[in-house]
Order: sequence, then C-alpha cells, then structure tokens
Amino acid sequence: MNRLLRLSRPDRGALFVLTGPSGTGKSTLVAHIMASGVDLVFGVSATTRAPRAHEVDGHHYRFVDDTTFDRLVADNALLEHADVYHHRYGTPRESVLSALERGQSVLLDIDVQGARQVKSSLAEAVTIFVCPPSPQDLRRRLEARGTESADVIDRRMKMAQEQLKGAPEFEYLLVNDHLETAQAVLLGIVLAELHRRGRQAVTADRVARMADSS
Repeated sequence: MNRLLRLSRPDRGALFVLTGPSGTGKSTLVAHIMASGVDLVFGVSATTRAPRAHEVDGHHYRFVDDTTFDRLVADNALLEHADVYHHRYGTPRESVLSALERGQSVLLDIDVQGARQVKSSLAEAVTIFVCPPSPQDLRRRLEARGTESADVIDRRMKMAQEQLKGAPEFEYLLVNDHLETAQAVLLGIVLAELHRRGRQAVTADRVARMADSS
C-alpha cells in the first residue's frame, strides 16, 4: 500500500479505540493501519500476562507483575484497566494524553470493558467495534489459532456473545468479513475523523484567509 503523504496533523490528536471480541482480527487491522502512513502512534497496554513467543516488551505490551500493576492503579496512572481471562490489562494515562496534546493521534486496541472506561473518561474518544460475520466464523478463527483448548474457546465464545450485545454503544461498527474491505473501512474512519473541522482549526483559519483574499 502506498504511504499517505502531506496529511494535515490535527490541532489536538484524535484517540481511536478499537475493540471487539477476541478472534475478530483486531491485531491484523491495527498492523495495517499503523503501516498506512497515517500519523498515529499505538498505545501500548500494560498487562500481567506472560508474553507470547512473538511479543516484544514495550512494543506489543508492557509486561509487568501484579505488584507493579497494583501500583499503577493506586497512582491513577492508568486511563482504563480490566481483568480479562484471568489477566489484567491497562492503558498508561500519561503517554496517551501527552500525545494528544501535541497533536499526535493514538490508536488503542483494548477489551470492551476498557473501551467503555475510556469513553466514559474521555468523551472525545472515537470508538470502533469490530464484529465477526457470524458466530460460526468466529469459532473457526479461534480454532485456527491452534493455541487454545476447546474449553478456553468455549469461554471466549460465551464472552463474545455478551460483548456483541453491547456493540450498539460504540460509534462505528466494523464487520470483519473480507479483510481488504475491513482495512479500507478502518482507514476511511480514521481519515474522516482526523479531518473534522473541529480538529483542524489551523487549516480552517487558513481557508478563511484564502476566502477573504479572493
């Protein structure tokens, strides 16, 4: 994909929150949008779970122990935090807010619980719920990973049913049926949000001056 050039950076960055059931392809969508050339940084979450074989500390997640996580919660250093499948996850507050203030947009890939917390504390957050095309397709995707037992998959499917009930709470619904289409839709959402007039005051002023001088 050609990288996008000369996009106007917003006056204040936009916070994009990607969420949805496990197995809907969120990580693949994140990788694509981060490689697209859009001026985004990925918000690295803290977690108490052990890293998987391909994961790098500080890049995929910040891997911490329970004591460190407790301290982050006590210090109000997390924008959101939740327990997911017996592990704890949270988004460091300062790194996200400082990026937004300097006009840098941030993408979070977090659990539905966490997405609700972020939206509650930061109404400006743009929430995107990724849906599977069907329950059967979601189960096939989870089974295709080959990393989890049938019992774990059953638990994930049960949780997915509950999460899907909350899909109407989110601003955008993205059904990940055909990957290239889903990637294009996500890119469209991000570009449109970055070019809202309310995020482009400097550009709006420049356009106004052009109109006055014509």
